[in-house]
Amino acid sequence: MLKEFREFILRGNLVDLAVAVVIGTAFTAIVTSFVENIVTPIIAAIGGKPDFSDLSFQINGSEFGYGAFLNALIAFLIIAAVVFFFVIKPVNLLMSRFQPDTAVDVETRACPECLSDIPSGATRCAFCTSRVAAPPAAPAAPEPA
Repeated sequence: MLKEFREFILRGNLVDLAVAVVIGTAFTAIVTSFVENIVTPIIAAIGGKPDFSDLSFQINGSEFGYGAFLNALIAFLIIAAVVFFFVIKPVNLLMSRFQPDTAVDVETRACPECLSDIPSGATRCAFCTSRVAAPPAAPAAPEPA
């Protein structure tokens, strides 16, 4: 059982996930601080309110603090924009440069098992790996007389 636990802990994807969570948490703290100390005051300078966290309203004695929600929403939008522009876009650009172009004029047929499109000459499906029958041979062209 200890051997299985050690193999589980030392899996590459588990370690990568742990690092991603730690870095993500630290990044969230940075962005939250950026929103609270720079973005919110800039927005507040335009709107006249120095901090959104104090914004609230009351209904029947219950207080609804929507200002903290606005701060969290702004932080989320900034995090999403940073991830999109500094992670997703560069990775997509990199993948498009190194990804081979797919041939457009290759004839395909449907795999009988999973119905994915596979090249006509394939004998095994690339998606479900099932064997597929070879396509019937094209009739030979008649020889000129």
